[in-house]
Order: sequence, then structure tokens, then C-alpha cells
Amino acid sequence: MKKVLCLICCLIYCCTLDAQQIKVASYNIRNANRNDSINGNGWGQRYPVIANLIRYHDFDIFGTQEGKYMQLEDLKNKLPEYDYIGVGRDDGAKSGEFSAIYYKKERFTLLDQGNFWLSSTPDYPSLGWDAYCVRLCTWGKFKEKETGFTFMFFNLHTDHVGIESRNRSASLVLQKIKKYGNKIPVILTGDFNADQYSECYDIITNSRMLSDAYECADIRYAITGTFNAFNPNRHTTSRIDHIFITPHFCVERYGILTDTYRTLVENTENTFQARTPSDHFPVVAILRYK
Repeated sequence: MKKVLCLICCLIYCCTLDAQQIKVASYNIRNANRNDSINGNGWGQRYPVIANLIRYHDFDIFGTQEGKYMQLEDLKNKLPEYDYIGVGRDDGAKSGEFSAIYYKKERFTLLDQGNFWLSSTPDYPSLGWDAYCVRLCTWGKFKEKETGFTFMFFNLHTDHVGIESRNRSASLVLQKIKKYGNKIPVILTGDFNADQYSECYDIITNSRMLSDAYECADIRYAITGTFNAFNPNRHTTSRIDHIFITPHFCVERYGILTDTYRTLVENTENTFQARTPSDHFPVVAILRYK
């Protein structure tokens, strides 16, 4: 009898361990535009590869950057097991790029959601400080259906030009995390356009609120940085796409996924070239919550 009870306890313990693991990712999927199509990197060619990559690597919840409404709907149609939240940065509805959050519908319940712009007037679409583009952050409060574990997920895209804007955006998102995510676990993902040597990065990691999943990982797979410019041979040590976490999580594995695909070179029969699904590599972390 004792052996049977012990076996039951072991099975329950193992199932609980599995339930406590969440696979999180951040992926700049590159906005759909005519120039990319001319160069052979059009959205219609790329998004089936992106969808297959996401499904194969089995992300549980992930933030995207640059996707426009049509692109997000394309991915949703290819990935019916996911839903997403977010708004267009230009009008707070469907216009402009999104910082959307996708999540598995069967695993998580969406409890609350919202958006704020990375500016001094964050409650409505607005240009922030020295930014070149309007930028925003989307957040959601989620509950894991099986365990009841509740957490906040923030996803943003900071400006690619304005240094002041990036730094102030980092401070702003920390303020919002204190407001919306106080005392509960928080995950922050995004394309920060700022690498691990920047002031923007330091503002976040020196806050004592969030840590870089890269630095916390027990196992790390990162043979290059995160921006590839659609060049599969490009190498950099700079990481501008990040996953930050509160101390509620430990990081089992962290990776920068350098998946590529091949296309036939025009006017040839058997010559192929390697391509990347986006001009950024996705960043993924397997988290275990305490």
C-alpha cells in the first residue's frame, strides 16, 4: 500500500513539474512591405515558415513586433490554437504596427489587457521624446487554467533612432509594471533596439525588478545576436531582442533560434539560397515558476 501511495505521489509531483514550465518567446516578424517582396523576402513567402517555426518550437506565449493587422490575422489563421491581443500603434485600433501577444487558448485564460504608448502621454497614440516613430507597449494578465498560476506579460517595441526615447521608455515600462503587475510574476519581451551594453538595458536590469533571461539561464544556446538583416551569414554579439523576468521565475533554457529556409534562385533549376524568415531571429526561454 505504501509503495502504491508513493508511486501516486511521484506521478502527481512529475505532472506538477510539467505544468510549471512555460515556453516564452519574443519575435520581430518584420512588417510587410513592397521592398522586401522585391528582394525575395515578402510576407507571403515568409509567414508560412514563421508559423511552422512557432508550432514546431511550441511556444506557449510570445510577443511579436512590427506585425500589422493583416499579418497578425495571417498568423492566427495558420495557428488556430493561439489567440492574440494588441492594437495598432497609429490609432489604437487596426492602423500601424502592433506589439501583439499571442497565447495558447487552451492553456491560458486572459484576465485583463491594455496598451500604453511610449511617450509622455501614454494613454493615447503619441510620439515620444526624440523617437522617429510612434511606439507602444501591450500587456495582458493571464491565468494558467490547470494550476491557476497568474502572471503579467508585457511586450513592446522601442524606437530605433531616439536614444532618449529608448531610455525613457525603459523607465516608463518599469513604472507600468509597478502599477499593473505589483507583487505578481511579470515577463517583459520586446525589440528594444538596444543591446546588452546600452543604457536602456541597464535601466531595466539595474531596477532590481527584472533580470535578463539570457543571464539567468542554466543552459544557453546563442551562437549569434538577434538582428540578421535577412542575411543568414551575418554574425553579431549584439542582442537587441530581450526577455526579462521577475524573480518568480527561473530560466532552464535560453536560445536564439537561427532557423533558415531555402528558395530556388531565379533562372536556375537546382540552385537554392538560404533565407531567414524575418530580419530578426526569435528569442526563446523555457521558464519554470516557483
